[in-house]
Amino acid sequence: MRSETAPAIRLEDYQPPAYRIDTVHLNVDLDPSATRVTATLKLRRQPETPAGSPLLLDGDELTLTEIRINGNPLAETAFKADAQQLEVSAPPAEPFDLTLVTEINPDANTKLMGLYRSSGTYCTQCEAEGFRRITYFLDRPDVLSVYTTRLEAPKKDCPVLLANGNLAETGELDDGRHFAVWHDPHPKPAYLFALVAGNLAEVSDSFTTASGKGVALNIYVEHGKEDRCGWAMDSLKRSMRWDEEVFGREYDLDVFNIVAVSDFNMGAMENKGLNIFNDKYVLADPETATDQDYANIEAVIAHEYFHNWTGNRITCRDWFQLCLKEGLTVFRDQEFSSDMRSRAVKRIADVRLLKSHQFPEDAGPLAHPVRPKIYHEINNFYTATVYEKGAEVVRMLKTLLGDEGFRAGLDLYFDRHDGEATTIEAFLASFEEAAGADLSQFALWYEQAGTPIVTAETEYDPDRKTFTLSLSQEIPPVPGQKTSRAAVIPLRFGLIGPNGEDLDVAAPEGAIVAGDVLILDKAHQDVTFENVAAPPVLSLLRGFSAPVRLNQHLEPRDLAFLAAQDKDPFNRWQAVQTLAMRDLVRMTHLCSQDQPATCSKDVIDVFAAILEDAALDDALRALALTLPSEADIAQEIGKDVDPDAIHAARSIMRRDIGSEHKTAFQRFATGFAPEGPFSPDAASAGKRALANRALSYFALPGDAAGQDTVWQRFTSADNMTDRLAALTLLVHDGAPQKDDALEAYRDRYKDNSLAMDKWFMTQATTPGPKAVDIVIALMGHPLYDATNPNRVRALLQSFATGNPTQFARADGAGFELVAESVLEIDKRNPQVASRLLTSFRSWRALDPQRSALAESALLRVSACEELSRDSRDIVDRTLQ
Repeated sequence: MRSETAPAIRLEDYQPPAYRIDTVHLNVDLDPSATRVTATLKLRRQPETPAGSPLLLDGDELTLTEIRINGNPLAETAFKADAQQLEVSAPPAEPFDLTLVTEINPDANTKLMGLYRSSGTYCTQCEAEGFRRITYFLDRPDVLSVYTTRLEAPKKDCPVLLANGNLAETGELDDGRHFAVWHDPHPKPAYLFALVAGNLAEVSDSFTTASGKGVALNIYVEHGKEDRCGWAMDSLKRSMRWDEEVFGREYDLDVFNIVAVSDFNMGAMENKGLNIFNDKYVLADPETATDQDYANIEAVIAHEYFHNWTGNRITCRDWFQLCLKEGLTVFRDQEFSSDMRSRAVKRIADVRLLKSHQFPEDAGPLAHPVRPKIYHEINNFYTATVYEKGAEVVRMLKTLLGDEGFRAGLDLYFDRHDGEATTIEAFLASFEEAAGADLSQFALWYEQAGTPIVTAETEYDPDRKTFTLSLSQEIPPVPGQKTSRAAVIPLRFGLIGPNGEDLDVAAPEGAIVAGDVLILDKAHQDVTFENVAAPPVLSLLRGFSAPVRLNQHLEPRDLAFLAAQDKDPFNRWQAVQTLAMRDLVRMTHLCSQDQPATCSKDVIDVFAAILEDAALDDALRALALTLPSEADIAQEIGKDVDPDAIHAARSIMRRDIGSEHKTAFQRFATGFAPEGPFSPDAASAGKRALANRALSYFALPGDAAGQDTVWQRFTSADNMTDRLAALTLLVHDGAPQKDDALEAYRDRYKDNSLAMDKWFMTQATTPGPKAVDIVIALMGHPLYDATNPNRVRALLQSFATGNPTQFARADGAGFELVAESVLEIDKRNPQVASRLLTSFRSWRALDPQRSALAESALLRVSACEELSRDSRDIVDRTLQ
């Protein structure tokens, strides 16, 4: 029988829980295959719930062995239990204790949700609906309870016993067993529950809060990895201090624990006082981690810590409000990283991520609002729209209200809703009251899917000395969304005079302008600036002040002018990208028709200007020298996409730019000599980024001397950033040394799983007709572990999302490989499978032949009778 999509859950159907659970006492007797969980829940019926109403508790693959109310066993006729639900038919009218004993098998839990074992360590993942795999429960975010957790295990196997909150008691038991009791005084939903038990090494430090309270900080890792925790600990301490200084938020427990595990579906999890991390976001040293790894660790450590207030102390009423904690916390971690590093570089990096992940999502069958109105499987809504676009909505709110108004609103939100599970409406109401603003139209950003297109046209009148800006906005049709209303779009702008300076022009009468921000809140809007002595160049959407597509025709000379003169670093970078993108689209069309194509002189010249601008920050210059990705080009073209033609055009542009400026690129590629030992600081990372970007232009495919330089970089590198950059060039460009490089890298890192993920990823993203065969061969490699999400993502996800010419091969082999892999992975880990399946989200934009082959692969997945709810939801929406 064909599996069906789970029943639709709708925001409009929300009802408060019929019962509340005030306290939870858990006794967890840990065993690899037969863990016994005794849960005592103190329940009370809500006043609006009729007396005698049944109590329905969620379960998932559970076995109930005992059930008692107020200590008395329940008659078999008084309850019904199966693996998915427990129903108590007539619970007491007064508050009562419900004791449940369940038995679970952590070793067999390949879904990595609930309680499972990773490399011998017990750990949990309960967001979104994993707690119901531990015991029957009201597993929804608006049921907040105070937890006390007692863990028992053999001491020799599990000397470390951790749970949420503060440590209350420890002791020894018979037969070599011991126990630990943890108490969390802060009410929390079940998704924030966590426990960890195992034989782990501990790295400790401390932090003193602004009010003088001492906090013990601990990071737990596998033995032998302690020396790779220093950067994570430093990032944690800086996060704690920054949150005090910028948002006034102090930590509220006596201890903050982090545990790094190697098998984890997500990046990390903000469980109260006990954050569990994918070890790729904790472990780092120069030998095994790139500069990007260091930056990611810094950001993710901060993100999970910041959740302590935006997610834990204040949580979501229901899963439709997921962006309330995730979008807000992403904004906070972006601000933290901006303060720690280069704000301009961080902003560009965040926008690149948004455009490459969220924009395609908004333009395809998986589009949904920042706050969805309906879902079938909540695990599939941990998306770029909720996270990245959600953060952009918060950023726009700050732009509209200003720093003081935004801080006042957020402070009121914290004060008013601390300890509650709340909503987007309550969040916006705090800002409306604190700042005296009407945000009713702004709230549409949470309700409407799709990326607005802002069109800007300009006209200069030399006689009247006026400059008129005509703006319009529209949201393209989105599946399931009949109409869209005009959004509130803050457009930061500048009018640049011939000398490169911003003109000091008065705000036009009647236009909604706040400082250098023009607010577009209508479908059409004209703004006229007076007393403009000469035709200016418009710099619009500075800092990417709104998540929109900007349709603005600028002549190549104007784009070159902005690239050289704009005071806004984001728009300088964007001008280069726009100029290159236009040329790449033109060249792609030529390549698709087998006609000769060359890079335009405008692009060649603007790259020369970047290379010669010594005032540019190294990291910013490296970004400006980075061509739009093949996925970016495909998104720009929009329909009848030919990945082979895109790849050819981009390769030609790289060749032409590299050949034209070979001497300059060689100087930057080989001229960087670090001072002192490796440092992951922003300045040093920027120098490495520029050197490696220049190397990619200097050492072109087929250039023996250039590839010898890359080989030398690979063999002499004293850090992973340079070594991996060189390996990638050698492999992707088909250099003669590629096999030797892959072998040398494997021999060096075969015992380091995170470093080997990079080895698999490098090969998976190699263009060329042998890519599918290479991936299939790697799936049979002794070091490939199909049960480890990181390894699956490194090989299969990287192939599907980072190798468009081979994933979308004209013979369909790439689609079939991924579809077959989805079906196999889905049997073990539906979350990993459904994420891999999203790589098909833009299949309709491909040319007819490829599109038909992609649809065939999707239909093959859809036809599977035993498909999980997670994958069924994605494939059905992708095919709609």
